[in-house]
Amino acid sequence: MKNYILILLIMFSYSLHAQKVGGVVKDENNQPLSGVTIVVKGTLAGTISDFDGKFEVKADVGDKLIFSYVGYNSQELTVDGTTLNVTMKPGVSLNEINLIGSRNPARTAVNSLSPVDVIDVSEITGSSPQVNLNQILNFVAPSFTSNTQTIADGTDHIDPASLRGLGPDQVLVLINGKRRHTSSLINVNGTFGRGSVGTDLNAIPTAAIRRIEVLRDGAAAQYGSDAIAGVINIVLDNATNELKLNVTTGAHFTKNANEQTGGVDGATTNISANYGLNIGDKGGYINFTGDFDYRDDYNRMKEWEGSVFNKYNTVERFASADGYDLSKLLDDDVADVINYGNQAGFNLDPNATKADLRTILGANNTDAELASRNLARSDFNMRVGQSEVRGGRFFANFSLPLDDNGSEVYSFGGLSSRTGNSGGFFRLPNQSRTYTPAYINGFLPEINSTITDQSLSVGVKGKIGDWNADFSNTYGKNKFIYTIGNTFNASLQNASPTTFDAGGFNFAQNTVNLDLNHFYEDVFSGLNVAFGAEYRLENYEIEAGEAASYLQYTAQGEGITLSTQQPAVDFFGSARPGGSQVFPGFSPKNEVNRGRNSVAGYIDLEADITESFLLSLASRFEDYSDFGSTINFKLAALLKVSESLNLRVAGNTGFRAPSLHQLYFNSTSTIFDQNGNPQEVGTFANDSRAAKLLGIPELKQETSESVSLGVTVKLPDAGINITLDGYFVAIDDRVVYTGQFAGPGTGSELDKLLAQANATAASFFANAIDTESKGLDLVVTHRMNVGTDMLLKNDLAATFSQTKQVGAIKASRVLEDAGLVGTYFPEDSRIYLEEAVPSTKVNLSHTLSSGAFNFFLRNVYFGEVTEATTNPALQEIFSSKIVTDLSVGYRLAESFMITVGANNIFDIYPDRLKTDIDGLGNNRSDGRFDWSRRAQQFGVGGRFLFARLSLNLK
Repeated sequence: MKNYILILLIMFSYSLHAQKVGGVVKDENNQPLSGVTIVVKGTLAGTISDFDGKFEVKADVGDKLIFSYVGYNSQELTVDGTTLNVTMKPGVSLNEINLIGSRNPARTAVNSLSPVDVIDVSEITGSSPQVNLNQILNFVAPSFTSNTQTIADGTDHIDPASLRGLGPDQVLVLINGKRRHTSSLINVNGTFGRGSVGTDLNAIPTAAIRRIEVLRDGAAAQYGSDAIAGVINIVLDNATNELKLNVTTGAHFTKNANEQTGGVDGATTNISANYGLNIGDKGGYINFTGDFDYRDDYNRMKEWEGSVFNKYNTVERFASADGYDLSKLLDDDVADVINYGNQAGFNLDPNATKADLRTILGANNTDAELASRNLARSDFNMRVGQSEVRGGRFFANFSLPLDDNGSEVYSFGGLSSRTGNSGGFFRLPNQSRTYTPAYINGFLPEINSTITDQSLSVGVKGKIGDWNADFSNTYGKNKFIYTIGNTFNASLQNASPTTFDAGGFNFAQNTVNLDLNHFYEDVFSGLNVAFGAEYRLENYEIEAGEAASYLQYTAQGEGITLSTQQPAVDFFGSARPGGSQVFPGFSPKNEVNRGRNSVAGYIDLEADITESFLLSLASRFEDYSDFGSTINFKLAALLKVSESLNLRVAGNTGFRAPSLHQLYFNSTSTIFDQNGNPQEVGTFANDSRAAKLLGIPELKQETSESVSLGVTVKLPDAGINITLDGYFVAIDDRVVYTGQFAGPGTGSELDKLLAQANATAASFFANAIDTESKGLDLVVTHRMNVGTDMLLKNDLAATFSQTKQVGAIKASRVLEDAGLVGTYFPEDSRIYLEEAVPSTKVNLSHTLSSGAFNFFLRNVYFGEVTEATTNPALQEIFSSKIVTDLSVGYRLAESFMITVGANNIFDIYPDRLKTDIDGLGNNRSDGRFDWSRRAQQFGVGGRFLFARLSLNLK
């Protein structure tokens, strides 16, 4: 106990001889500026300015204080007394001290050895139409891509996101510099990022964020697994004595609303509040954020063009009108079928057998039935577009300084709950999977999700001798539960419920970090030494649903567990599928509860060799309990050619450990092929017997090598900053989600395994390919005062990228001999990887503030994308588009502002799918899809008009 107290005293002790330095920070209009970060250079000691711009910190004469704030140039001033007043000069956000890419506590983005974008979230959310984090970044950061998906199971409710066109699981997300847990959902349907696990950014309320730092460079040697493409660091708000309330509402006013009839749909509302309190007299705070949002669904399907009814459905209509129990038509006694068929005018032979009737009554009778039932083809539409989502979030950010030397206790975390509702493929009356005695006109099954997320980070910072120490524990858990509604287990026939608990999954992660650093001013022109250790625990669990959600049943209502049992059939002898339609539930055989741990250590050296040459070296060792160890390096340098020009270069190795989801996820789900035909596809674990039969090896880590070269230019007189960075990333052994392997149908062991999983085909996760990515990122920022009361800001950001599969597909000899290499990594998977998201994206935005008015104009150029198909002859290229956002804000009073505007004001849509491709067919799936659901440029919502009320009370 004495040793413990002694350690605490050492950590929280401070130099008694240091004097107190105080002053006032003001902006360019001589107004107090609150929230400015003041740091004693080379230490963790510091504070923030209060509501009146005042600050106080302990520092000796000769120490250097660094003042930084989003939207202003940082300043470095030397202490020469006890008073230091500062006037901040307008600049660009690249000049604020950032928390990623460097462990030097005084490094700004423009002087970073790797490219870092710093995004002022409060400024963006004040004028832009987007309110959720994924969409904000999609329209602000060109290297970031995220779009709402449709008809993709749980992926409809969690948007996959990526950097530089790489996978959602190849970007690491931090909050306040601490690792954020990923989602429990793995994307296995037909979307970009198929086979990967991303971070659910929409679980974080935008109102809780002060700024976002996007590191566009590999950083596995600094931060560990998942950082191959880069790092997104979310810095939470720490403002106090300021109440910020925002209400945003809007809807899609577009020519294609309401199944392309025009009008208004897809209404959304977001309500958020943020407030902070001072704690103690040393700059402590606790900041709270709560928000609620609702997003209505919309549908962009025009009209179903395929068949709906056959003549047997006509027989059912006549029988139903007579009060007959339709389930009895399924019996072998065909007399009633013949009777009602003749009432319908079919002139059936009274002696016809069931086999005879199947041929006759299987004929298409759609047009006659639509007229007789007073229905239209559009009554059989799916919901193609945005899913319905409702959710609430709460976040808190806390800091309690213990002295004036940077010792503090801190914590942050939050809770979120989100429910989603989306539709699947319409179950038509003439299909065996539709039990017409329950749904005589078919039905649209619904996927209802309940997504809960919780996180908590607790830490302490202080001094151990001359070293800055940071010890923390970060916990996070994400849970995803499925409830399938308006649906049916067709094999259960009359006994089936219409709502099912289909089970779900959850993922938990706990990370312990110890980080130490020390800045040596007298070594070279400054040397920062950082090292630390990390211990991480992860757990992945799949929970089973109720039996009816996954079992297939016999006609007698017995669950099928033996190959000798036969499922219930429809009138035509086709087997009725089991499980809840649209999403069969997880069975007890799918249940897993797997965990692992990893231990890591790193060292990070960053030296100003001279005033104009910076050099950084980082190395990290990491050992995983389930697949082994890895060591990675990063070397970076920056040359200050002049006060205005910097050159930087970086090279690194990286890795990504296969996620527990990829290792252990297994299920059976309904996947629709290119022609809209359903396939019950079983996902088998990588170590399963089915995988061994096909020669698929166990998963191993992805490894990468990358290099980047950049230039930064500052033109202070013109208010312009420019960064230009090129990069090349080679990734070996990328994990992909394979195509669908069908059993040979000969009673083989694979056939039996598929039957046991209630599946007709099998897919796996595998290290199937190598890839290379290259690109160029350009960022230009401009800020200038126009006259005495106008401020103009212009930002140009562009990315040009390309990802390609290189080398041969890494298939086993078993697959090669069977001619199944093309299934191991099919053509549509290649398109998802290389061409399904824009490789070129350019963002040009302008903000003009004048008195009480604020004007915002943004154009975003989305490059061309390609339809992901397994048949190369049916691939379509969709041309580039420009989407324009416009808003006007007016400050009614000092604390009250109203903003109105539009996203996509000119109602631009992607190219429609062709109705015929060289006489070979099309990708429209009988009218289900007028726009691609596989290649998403910017969505198919069309024009979105919004209004926002903002209240800011200080």
